[in-house]
Amino acid sequence: MAAPANPLLWRIGLVGYGEVGRILAEDLRDQGLRVLACDVKLGGAQEAPLREHAAQLGVTLVASHAELAADADLIVSAVTASQAVAVAQACAPAMRQGSFFLDFNSASPGAKIRAAGLIDGAGGHYVEGAVMTSVPPYRIRVPLLLGGPSAVALAPALNELGFAVRVASERLGVASATKMCRSVMIKGLEAMVIESFTAARAYGVEDAVLASLHETFPGIDWEKQASYFFQRVIEHGRRRAEEVREVAQTVREAGLTPWSADGTAGRQAWMADLADAGVFGERGGKGFARSADWRTEADRILAHVGSNNKA
Repeated sequence: MAAPANPLLWRIGLVGYGEVGRILAEDLRDQGLRVLACDVKLGGAQEAPLREHAAQLGVTLVASHAELAADADLIVSAVTASQAVAVAQACAPAMRQGSFFLDFNSASPGAKIRAAGLIDGAGGHYVEGAVMTSVPPYRIRVPLLLGGPSAVALAPALNELGFAVRVASERLGVASATKMCRSVMIKGLEAMVIESFTAARAYGVEDAVLASLHETFPGIDWEKQASYFFQRVIEHGRRRAEEVREVAQTVREAGLTPWSADGTAGRQAWMADLADAGVFGERGGKGFARSADWRTEADRILAHVGSNNKA
């Protein structure tokens, strides 16, 4: 059965019910749209918050990708970068003919092309999406680049649903390359700030470093930016590390050695390990990743590193 001509009558399937998935669910349900979702945490020890959120919104949770794909006019895949192709593979056999698959994931152009082959080969319409900044401040209206042969067809419907999209190219990989090359800088800057500021704190020279940075880059509020970077990496370092590994793959696909991206992925994963170990407090607790002063988190890192060295 073909999708209704009016996008506001579509059934939207969300693969991944993490931070991004829940934000999209909230904004889509506010418009009265029918939303269903699936997530690997369902059926496990971490499913309770997901079920509670879905119940409050009226989102239907389903047990499998196939069940979701069979009932959705538009599938939005918002999972970790390493699972982008796997999700397309899981959804493809059950997709309704002519339905759309919007890939929100931060994956390399090569991964997006492989995912597109699976979806289009099953009779669906694959559209790559490149999210160009952090989702929470913008919510559904986060700037989104679209790519692929079906991007032009899907763009008006997405804008009607409240998204803020622009078609980058009808050639697959262009939108993702834009996102990935940007991430070399953005995710790299996060890692560099954490490394630089924490080391400066250890030596007691953070004020001098901040003063020098402000003189060189007066347009950046380094205190505020550093605190934000620490917060986001502490909370989402694992997902960021996966994304930057895809960034590194993008650089390799261009014929370059990804020295910067590989280092960034390592630092992001290291911060995730510290967060999992409780260095920054209890994950999910009220104060977790919410410190307004980066020095608090840097001191926790230094205390942890110091105790390990003494051991």
